[in-house]
Amino acid sequence: MSENHYYICIDLKSFYASVECVERGLDPMTASLVVADPTRTDKTICLAVSPSLKKQGVPNRCRVFQIPKNLKYIMAPPRMQLYINYSAQIYGIYLKYFSPEDIHVYSVDEAFMDVTHYLKLYKMSVKELAVTVLNDIRNTLGLYATCGIGTNLYLAKIALDITAKHAPDFIGMLDEESFKKKLWDHKPLTDFWMIGRGTKNRLAKYGMYTMRDIAMADENLLYRLFGINAELIMDHAWGIEPTTIKDIKSYRTKSTSISSGQVLARDYNYDDIRLIVKEMCDLLCLDLVKKHMVTDNISLSMGFSFGVERRPLSGSQTLHVTTSSNRILTEAMMELFDKIAVRDYYYRRVYIGFNNLKDESMEQFDLFTNPEDLARDRRIQQAAIDIKKKFGKNAILKGMNLEEAGTTIERNGQIGGHRGSVDPLEGDETLS
Repeated sequence: MSENHYYICIDLKSFYASVECVERGLDPMTASLVVADPTRTDKTICLAVSPSLKKQGVPNRCRVFQIPKNLKYIMAPPRMQLYINYSAQIYGIYLKYFSPEDIHVYSVDEAFMDVTHYLKLYKMSVKELAVTVLNDIRNTLGLYATCGIGTNLYLAKIALDITAKHAPDFIGMLDEESFKKKLWDHKPLTDFWMIGRGTKNRLAKYGMYTMRDIAMADENLLYRLFGINAELIMDHAWGIEPTTIKDIKSYRTKSTSISSGQVLARDYNYDDIRLIVKEMCDLLCLDLVKKHMVTDNISLSMGFSFGVERRPLSGSQTLHVTTSSNRILTEAMMELFDKIAVRDYYYRRVYIGFNNLKDESMEQFDLFTNPEDLARDRRIQQAAIDIKKKFGKNAILKGMNLEEAGTTIERNGQIGGHRGSVDPLEGDETLS
């Protein structure tokens, strides 16, 4: 491999399922377990499937009804807070070897590390250092991990996603030359990071099915197809990635936003989805106050029930004030809802956003807004935040939260749309 930079990318195998196996004293590699909520229908998605079930043909993130009926397995209810706690412990293991400045956490179960300057310190090769970290995770927490090693971030990710899976030691290694030798003719293109089905299909129309095809293609054609993104695609086709972890950590967006979304457990009619939007807006306003931010632009998107052949509804609205007042923002959000929503349909998905965020010192109001009213709104919201922090998220509720269609009370006990925690083994089902 090239003697330039060395990056490792570590991913925990079937993370949620492996944690549940360890908690039950089971071997994550041999136990048959899926993480899914048994209180929902058999159409619910399995958040994770253990490696042994994958070997038996069960696809990752399948729906429960897709698991063959002849297989015997444990269905473990999701415990998101537990997974976050394990993730924090794994990060603690990384900190035993590397500085935080050289670690980029990509997701709850995946992280990149620039190990270039640690090889001399530990007097190890890059692979020996990777093995040391993987063994530490295994011995400390009982979890198995895969690792990609590359001379840039992209190659480390590709080594993880494509080559490590087929390696006996779960470690893949790539530099620019070995990337071209091993993967230039690899199919399908969707196995490569940042290439989705839409990009693959667009490339296929012009006879490009592999990274070699992209590398040899006319650059002008790629620019016509993908605009500025063509530069990323062409670099990756040659195994090139100039971005470093230092670049990632120093990056600051020009504009920021916060959002909230949920996929509903059942179909909601017009009146019910209106209530959901109002609940979500109220909670997102509290997030604004907690972050000491204000906004002057809101957005709303709603998707119909499964099987309805209509595009999702979406819209945005710029306000005459820049504020975090739940009174003003909720009123504006409901006006936007009334403008884009349609009756006589059922809804299943809803997303709201506050955009163009600014520090609360940049709060602005028009001639028709009383500054004292805005200050009072913020004090009330801050008081609600303080009470919730001390006594729990459901310590303060509004009348709308108690309506049958409301979801706030349930969502306050969730993390990422799933139950944050349950008692050990509560809800376990063994199915066959």
